[in-house]
Amino acid sequence: MQDQVTHRRVLRIAVPIVLSNATVPILGAVDTGVVGQIGAAAPIGAVGVGAVILASVYWIFGFLRMGTSGLVAQARGAGDTAESGAILMRALIIAVAAGLTFVLLQAPLIAGAFRIAPASEEVEALARTYLGIRIWGAPATIALYAVTGWLIAQERTRAVLLLQLWMNGLNIGLDLWFVLGLGWGVGGVAVATLIAEWSGLALGLWLCRRAFAKGGWRDHARIFDRVRLRRMLSVNTDIMIRSVVLQGSFTAFIFLGAGFGDVTLAANQVLLQFLEVTAYALDGFAFAAEALVGQAVGARSVAGIRRSAWMTSLWGLGAALLLALGFAVLGPMVIDVMARDPSVQIEARAYLPWIVAGSILSLAAYMFDGIFIGATGTKEMRNATLASVAVYAAVVVMLVPQWQNHGLWAALMVLNVMRGLTLWAYYPRLERRVALA
Repeated sequence: MQDQVTHRRVLRIAVPIVLSNATVPILGAVDTGVVGQIGAAAPIGAVGVGAVILASVYWIFGFLRMGTSGLVAQARGAGDTAESGAILMRALIIAVAAGLTFVLLQAPLIAGAFRIAPASEEVEALARTYLGIRIWGAPATIALYAVTGWLIAQERTRAVLLLQLWMNGLNIGLDLWFVLGLGWGVGGVAVATLIAEWSGLALGLWLCRRAFAKGGWRDHARIFDRVRLRRMLSVNTDIMIRSVVLQGSFTAFIFLGAGFGDVTLAANQVLLQFLEVTAYALDGFAFAAEALVGQAVGARSVAGIRRSAWMTSLWGLGAALLLALGFAVLGPMVIDVMARDPSVQIEARAYLPWIVAGSILSLAAYMFDGIFIGATGTKEMRNATLASVAVYAAVVVMLVPQWQNHGLWAALMVLNVMRGLTLWAYYPRLERRVALA
């Protein structure tokens, strides 16, 4: 049976995730700041370009985090500890295989990346050094998606926070030593991250040691069972399609905004950081929904699904309202700090109301994502995203020619609202599926 879902339990899961997410931009800022002490622009650009290339490649495997979380939460709810360990092993096998593939194919991958996004000779040369070192961390980085998903499903988000603090803290310390102390430059930043990634995986596997306490993780018949493998493949494929389409929509937003001039592009970039803060905050409650709803599905409890969805969404709403208030009151000041150009400041303030509204309008999309991941309703997630993106494209065509950047922001809001509405329409299917199981 699933334990009672309480406010305290929701916060115990969500708060460490919010804190963990808050550490992510700090590392990027330190990387940039440390390499900036070299006194040249090219090293900064090289680290930035290299990090973006790898993040774009690794991001494709984000489905391992979400898919593992939903499947393990259901196994936990069903009391199937052996399957919980087997799921982690399947995900780790996929991660290591994918990572080794990237290592073996690094030459064409790096060459292809610079064909798509060319840079100056100096920046490209330094970025190749950075990528040539960091690519050896691919198996560890992708495997950490699986480890994180397993820990979230087990409600061990404090362990996720510990893992993030260890990796980022070690990375920052090694950055300072290798770059400022030893003078290794861009290569030093890469080596620091590589060490942090592999040590993070070692710590992550130790934190997941309960998964290896039972025999499920080495039960080859269970791990490679065709039915379970097909289910995992189906879940992960749906999530990947959904994520790729969604990322394409956000990329289109940036490219379309660039067409309105440098000032508007800069203003949009500043405001997108506000959206990133919203995502980091609401992710905590969405992840709580993944764990709790997944367990309720595993326990075949419709009442548990409803209570988990309601309680996590209630706290998500509170967070969204606080974010909206914070952006409305402090937004102008933050904009002035982030952008010194008066024209960019004025432009960003003009579109700030969209950010204030977006904090609330996006809530349903985030929370339903967590609910559907926990229930492994990934087919519905995929279909809802495809339908929402189609509406988003139509709104862009209708509003942007007349309303310009305001039309673009309106379309983005419509995208998030549609994601919430379409998943809400699909939600009864989840309950029926569990009730009939």
